[in-house]
Amino acid sequence: MAATDIERGLSTAEVEERIAAGKINRNMELKTKSVKELIIENLCTLFNLINVILAFLVILTGSFKNLTFLFVVFLNTAIGVIQSMRSKKMVDKLTLLTSKKAIAVRDGAEVELDLDQIVLDDIIRLGRGDQIPADAVVVSGEALVNESLLTGESDLIKKQPGSELMSGSFIDSGLLRARVIHVGADNYVAKINNEAKYVKKVNSEIMNALNAIVRFASIIMIPLGLALFASSVSELWDAAGTPGDSALSWCFSELLAGRVPSSALLSTVGALLGMIPQGLVLLTSSVLAIATVRLARRKVLAQQLYCIETLARVDVLCLDKTGTITSGRMEVEGTYPLPVEGMGAGEGDAAVPVDTTVLDFALANVARATSADANETCQALLNYYADRPVEVSEPLSVIPFSSSKKWSGASFAHGSYVMGAAQFVLSDRAFAQVENRVAELADTCRVLVVARVDGFTPDGDMVGEAEPVGFVTIRDEIRTSAAETIGYFNEQGVTLNVISGDDPRTVSSIARVVGVPGADAYVDATTLDTPAKLDAAVDRYHVFGRVTPQQKRELVQALKRREHTVAMTGDGVNDVLALKEADCSVAMAAGSDAARNVAEIVLVDNDFASMPAVVAEGRRSINNLQRSASLFLTKTLFSMGLAALCIALPPYPFEPIQMTLINFFCIGAPGFVLGLEPNNARVKGAFLSNVLKRALPASIAVILAAALDIFVARVFGFSQLTLSTMCLLTSCAASVSLIWRISQPLTPLRVVLFVFVVAGILVGVIGFPELLSIANLSMGQMVILAVIVVFTCSVFFKLATMMDSLKPRRRHAATGFGRGVRVHLGRGGGKVSSTGSTAERFAKRFAADMAQRREDRTAREAEARALEGVAQAQPKKKKSTGAKRSRVTKSAQGIKVSMPSKKKK
Repeated sequence: MAATDIERGLSTAEVEERIAAGKINRNMELKTKSVKELIIENLCTLFNLINVILAFLVILTGSFKNLTFLFVVFLNTAIGVIQSMRSKKMVDKLTLLTSKKAIAVRDGAEVELDLDQIVLDDIIRLGRGDQIPADAVVVSGEALVNESLLTGESDLIKKQPGSELMSGSFIDSGLLRARVIHVGADNYVAKINNEAKYVKKVNSEIMNALNAIVRFASIIMIPLGLALFASSVSELWDAAGTPGDSALSWCFSELLAGRVPSSALLSTVGALLGMIPQGLVLLTSSVLAIATVRLARRKVLAQQLYCIETLARVDVLCLDKTGTITSGRMEVEGTYPLPVEGMGAGEGDAAVPVDTTVLDFALANVARATSADANETCQALLNYYADRPVEVSEPLSVIPFSSSKKWSGASFAHGSYVMGAAQFVLSDRAFAQVENRVAELADTCRVLVVARVDGFTPDGDMVGEAEPVGFVTIRDEIRTSAAETIGYFNEQGVTLNVISGDDPRTVSSIARVVGVPGADAYVDATTLDTPAKLDAAVDRYHVFGRVTPQQKRELVQALKRREHTVAMTGDGVNDVLALKEADCSVAMAAGSDAARNVAEIVLVDNDFASMPAVVAEGRRSINNLQRSASLFLTKTLFSMGLAALCIALPPYPFEPIQMTLINFFCIGAPGFVLGLEPNNARVKGAFLSNVLKRALPASIAVILAAALDIFVARVFGFSQLTLSTMCLLTSCAASVSLIWRISQPLTPLRVVLFVFVVAGILVGVIGFPELLSIANLSMGQMVILAVIVVFTCSVFFKLATMMDSLKPRRRHAATGFGRGVRVHLGRGGGKVSSTGSTAERFAKRFAADMAQRREDRTAREAEARALEGVAQAQPKKKKSTGAKRSRVTKSAQGIKVSMPSKKKK
């Protein structure tokens, strides 16, 4: 572009022409879900559908008092919606897209525009701290650019005329003008974000187990419900004197006459409700919601409930170096002085203070002299010498750092000094003398040489040959808590991988410092140019450098193919694809908007040390839920078994009021107390199998006891009331035995809970016999009941011991067969299955169609916004170009917004 075009920029007509062609910088950032999407997601579930159908059947009977079970449904849905809305609100607060502006040159004047009002070929002005809004090419000026959020590379990149700028990176120093070459979906950031726009399936064992239970219940409920209803209608038909040809024809005639068989329908719904683990679903939501509140107090945002559980099950943790292990700032690793002649104490006015080395004096004062435009290296030196007693000397002349010279310097009364890259500061002869030492130090750090010179020319060049006085090594500042946190995961048996876009040697050295096992062996990902090489590297290395965003995702996929549960931490756009792919993703609040929006966990204070707290909450939730879930699942299983038994041997032995006693004292109260107590034990085994091992013995014992009660009642002619009482007490005995077993080892809280459960059952049975429909048993009936209770408890403990002796199933994955196969090795043999899924492919296609519709709608909105920008720019042509504006900068503490101060009128 010609120089005149650089000064003039685009005309209004040219801007309008590009808007009409759709060449607008549409906002392609990954956004949080809308309120509507969140409500639909939590409302439209199979669990809610089943309960709505049952509620409809109850409404048909007119017995509205029996709709109280909907309270659990409402509460469970409300917890999910509130948690989702809370997370959305927090992430939206962290996102600063609305605060970002850009300066463009149009019709020869500088105008301030929103980012989505920029068009193709716009000339934009960028200075220190500005974020690059769109891919562009530099047309004038030069600057140092921080691309760490995009590439993971911590070194600043020099940009000059002809260099390309990637959207999402920051200007660290300098001033330039650039021509926009890509807008909207064509931008580098947008391309990465677009690859992350797919629906991620939550990998949660608890959620999968609950869904499996609800699906199983929904399938088994249909035949059982129909059979129970038919059995109840048959009894009503018999009671009515068997009118008509059959019970079915009589039922239809009653319905046509507007008379609903209410008792049959209510008893059927009552039995079916017992098969749905409503309390378990509510308990799970409550326990995980409480965990998110606890984590919020530690400045950790859990964007979905089940991610807490997933992190607790992780066995491979992939760490991004920049922003996770390191703070994003630079620090001085050490100073290494060289013997210097003629500069010791006592050498007249030119002598350095007696208690200070020449190297320290030069470093401290050159850094102070050039602090007006301090880059990261200068800032690290200022921090290093802030608390060290080095005399401050007034500079006589200052040579700021230049990307072309690669050094900075200053003259003082004590002499003139420069610091910079050794190859640019020293002559070939001098560099040859120190080359080995520089190479040795450069293995782990960035090395700067400090040299004495005779002075500087008016043009800022060195006078005389530079004489080295020492070296200073600069490295990424490692977070103080990083080593302790990584040590924690090592102790927990979690495999650690460091995946970074930075130089592999630098990544390896930092990984060694913080204690990552196997950090000495590293690989440059640019050499992993085939899928086979990358797949093989997963088993061999734990430190990966020069990794592209796509390779990060492929590394996570390779680990998941090996049946690992993978967590990924990151803060940059280059981490988005891997974050989306991982089973559990953790982002820093100070990172990119896209990383925060796709992550399940956001560390609000950017502190990696918060991770153990998340693991602890996950362990507490999983271990406690496994104990409590067995109580709820026991009721579900024995309700199914009893329903099947009572189809052949009616009636159903329990009255609704008796189930209330069991629900509260044997399930609800102990379930919630055990679900919320502290528990940091390691998670072992699969959730559903652990729960079934505890629930099956109790369920089988209750069903056998009920069958024995029914048999005894029929043999001895006991009344229905006596049968209900016997079934209630034998069921309570099995439930109390289960509570005793899952309370091991006993603690004071668990002892109090056990006493409360037993006392509550006894008070209910003895103190309120009429309310609970308890029969007055004779001595003979009590003896029979005692025998059945002993039998029930014996069966439970015998079955529980057998369950505990069963060995867990083993599962291994075999890779290298295209789409992949999964090999299941169990106790009874093995089987091979495909990892592919037609349903998953259909879901992806459906999600892609929906995303395309949203993008079309966004395009129309973007065109309107861009035209609005043209209209806003018109009256601003004659305004001063030096007006203050808001500025967005990336700092170690997060994203910092500097707002202009308003003058008081």
